[in-house]
Amino acid sequence: MPATPTPAALEGDDLETWSALATVLEWLPAALDTQLQRDAQLTHFEYGVLYALSRAPGGTLRMSVLAGYANSSLSRLSRAVTRLQSRGWVRRSPDPTDGRFTLATLTDLGREKVDDATPGHVETVHRLVLDRLTQPQARQLREISRRIVRAIRDEGAWSPHDSTDAVAVVPTTGRTS
Repeated sequence: MPATPTPAALEGDDLETWSALATVLEWLPAALDTQLQRDAQLTHFEYGVLYALSRAPGGTLRMSVLAGYANSSLSRLSRAVTRLQSRGWVRRSPDPTDGRFTLATLTDLGREKVDDATPGHVETVHRLVLDRLTQPQARQLREISRRIVRAIRDEGAWSPHDSTDAVAVVPTTGRTS
């Protein structure tokens, strides 16, 4: 198969498309952080950790699985979980099935926190993204986003469907945490 020539620069429609996406990538995370910090004293990253745990069976995931969902290093996730743990929202414990791993578990206070933070976050997501799109545009955005994610990495993106089978996606490698 012949190699596809690499464009020398972004121009025209390609530049317009990339510029629009790059702006969303910069502005949206800041807007989500602003709302969550103001209303719930959480960063968007911390909210994502609490939310993922709230959707997992028993409110528990291996730290390594949680890091994969969050596209985070274990050290960044560990710092966030330490902050959440200091507030009483998460606890850590060794995995009883394999002591090489650490489990993160949502506490009752953590469940209350994510439940309290969710309505404001949902409203912000609707106001900034979903309510701006028609249903066909929302489906297109979902498919476009999935294609981009697959181009970046074949596996590991969290999906709402993962919460029902989180145990099945726990890696069996010897990696700690």
